[in-house]
Amino acid sequence: MNTAANGDVAVLTFGGRRVPGPLRGLPARVAGGEAGADTVIGAVSADHRRLVVVGADADLAAVLTALLRAGRLDVEVAYVPRRRTRATRIYRLPAGRRAARRARRGSPRRVALIRDDTATVIVGRAHWVPPEGGGLLRGEAVVDDTVLFDGDVGAVYVEPTPVPPGLRARVRGFGRRWVTGRAAQLGSTGVAVVRDGVRAPRAARRSTIYRNVEGWLAVG
Repeated sequence: MNTAANGDVAVLTFGGRRVPGPLRGLPARVAGGEAGADTVIGAVSADHRRLVVVGADADLAAVLTALLRAGRLDVEVAYVPRRRTRATRIYRLPAGRRAARRARRGSPRRVALIRDDTATVIVGRAHWVPPEGGGLLRGEAVVDDTVLFDGDVGAVYVEPTPVPPGLRARVRGFGRRWVTGRAAQLGSTGVAVVRDGVRAPRAARRSTIYRNVEGWLAVG
């Protein structure tokens, strides 16, 4: 067990959440909104080697995105959601009060980091969906060398996997199978990318989601 010293740990709270009891007494900052990335990097710059994210999957993804873009994937990240989420299931992490206790005392392990071509991290699920006003997603998608679809579909799901090759994808719909690989690529007439529930502000024609060379240090 790797117990981090109090001075090495900083807590980032999102969405108006309070610092859980087991984490009280640690340096804490309110994050989120446009200042989120600056808050993360500010905490790292203060020589904290472990960040505790008290929030939801999208908040964890935002913290990892900031660390990825800053070249600071050496920082340990603990995740404390109120209840189990898609990310906790994928990465086999605790939730609630147990997560708060482990955030302080747990050991880090390097796990796959999934990101897209905008250097945005996905921890739970990404969706490729038609842009506003579009009925179907038209184009072609592949996972490594396997064609996922060629034509029109309603939507595509892409998720991290806890073990290599790193991600899996499938077309939305009953009976559709998952295809695993290192990268999923889409070329289309227009697509909206939704990452952990957050829709990109602008539609695109292409999107690539893939496993980063360096993983992130998950505390659990």
